[in-house]
Amino acid sequence: MRRSILAICWGALSVIAPVHAASIAAPEPASGWQAKPAVQAQRFMAVTAHPLATQAAVDVLSNGGTAVDAAVAAQIVLNLVEPQSSGIGGGAFMLYWDAAARQLHTLDGRETAPAAADASYFLDANGAPLKWREAMVGGRAVGVPGTLHLLHTAHNLFGGKPWAELFKPGITLASEGFNVSPRLAQSIASAADRGLLKFAPARGYFFTASGDPLPVGFTLKNIAFANTLRQIAQKGIRPFYQGPIALRLLRALENTSALPALMTTEDLAQYRTILRPPVCAPYRSYSVCGMGPPSSGALTIGQILGLVERFDLPRLGPSLQSIHLILEASRLAFADRARYMADIDFVPVPVVGLLDSNYLSERSRMIHADSSIGKASAGVPPGVLIANATAYQSEPAGTSHLSIIDTLGNIVSMTTTIESGFGSRLMTDGFLLNNELTDFSFVKEREGLPVANRVEGGKRPRSSMAPTIVFDSHGEPVLVTGSPGGSRIICYVAQSLVGVLDWGMSPQQAVSMPHFCNRNGKTDLEPAETTTPLDLALQAIGHQTRVRDLNSGLHLIQVLPGGQLLSGVDPRREGLAAGD
Repeated sequence: MRRSILAICWGALSVIAPVHAASIAAPEPASGWQAKPAVQAQRFMAVTAHPLATQAAVDVLSNGGTAVDAAVAAQIVLNLVEPQSSGIGGGAFMLYWDAAARQLHTLDGRETAPAAADASYFLDANGAPLKWREAMVGGRAVGVPGTLHLLHTAHNLFGGKPWAELFKPGITLASEGFNVSPRLAQSIASAADRGLLKFAPARGYFFTASGDPLPVGFTLKNIAFANTLRQIAQKGIRPFYQGPIALRLLRALENTSALPALMTTEDLAQYRTILRPPVCAPYRSYSVCGMGPPSSGALTIGQILGLVERFDLPRLGPSLQSIHLILEASRLAFADRARYMADIDFVPVPVVGLLDSNYLSERSRMIHADSSIGKASAGVPPGVLIANATAYQSEPAGTSHLSIIDTLGNIVSMTTTIESGFGSRLMTDGFLLNNELTDFSFVKEREGLPVANRVEGGKRPRSSMAPTIVFDSHGEPVLVTGSPGGSRIICYVAQSLVGVLDWGMSPQQAVSMPHFCNRNGKTDLEPAETTTPLDLALQAIGHQTRVRDLNSGLHLIQVLPGGQLLSGVDPRREGLAAGD
């Protein structure tokens, strides 16, 4: 019976639009299906989460700016038009491919815990871990923001246009106003009963005087943010980290919850973007490269791909059997993630061992074509120096991703976030502050073993953000991808890679196919016309399943053999690709 079930193909996987379940609460709700055309370009391309951000990036690129220049302009605009997802009050990871030097750089702009943070940071008065919803709103959850520092660092290294010039689109939009999009309007309405009304600055910005969420089409101005951008454009990032903006940021953290924030002027002044070595995993004839710890993205995706490499996914195609194999590989990879992955400056992460081919080959033997592993245990990769406890932590589905290629072939893949939709709900100087520190484990140890992702002063919480660039056997970039989506980012990106590299899908087909994900627990399936037979078949071989919105925001660019650029824009959000 099992074998006959596994022979069923999940037909038309690449073209069936998910049917979103509005009843399922999510930090950033699904905002409807918008069919996206595949865009081709020859010289440059930008794919971002909002048409106005894409336009800002394309304007920079068409005037000779680099991919980094375009990323700066796009991020500033995203802060305005998609404030629930990212902005200068949050953090980011950036991959930059320097085409002339043929070198890949990875920049870590992840938020940091205040120096005074310790193991009791997310414990209540009785020493018990806070509930996540208690911790996420207010100052205690806010980490030292890194996005602006990352952008400034990247621009100093790889920018071409004057810094101030890149802020003009954002300043104009903030001063003159922009129309509230359907996605932003829906996000505001959804967050009204989840803390967005709690603090006066956000309440006054996102709601009318009568307390109603801003409607679609409302012309929204942000004069405070325009003033912030003018200061940063003229004076660089010093006002943000050591000047008047920094002082107002700290004041915004005061008296916001029963647990006061511990961030200081020194925490802000001492923030640094870290240039880290890329993490690259082999997959068939490709090299899949991304961000190393504190991101778990590249490592976990690399493990998933390494675990399924022995299976003939190209021959199997997007079938039930392929889906099952990928889900089982995800179980194993997420088990390792929960035990070993954290900020490598504080915890010895066995990066090489986790991607070791012999280790993955041995782990892969646990995957069976006709039955599920169930709950997987972490393995013991080569190079493990300490014994860690396994600990899972909630990671809400906020965030944004942009992919950019400039006229010289330089590439940016950047994932950027303020954590959950609208972050901490705290607002200062026209921008929201993150609640990123809730990505830490709230407990220091379990069963006498330390938790790798525990809170420590100056530490960066583990992330699932997975900006990715894929290179062919000649070292040429062939695919740029990434997504929002909390810890499911890893599933979304891995699925998009298999779709293009193994199943021969176009980027648009790859981002449009219904999602499936397993984080070493239940198997999540995106509602679609084909979901019911898939659901039943997976249950028959041991999966515990649930059908829910899987709200990705994948933005792909494929570099074709002739040098043409081909886009993939997630139809679940309002993103846009454009180029020349």
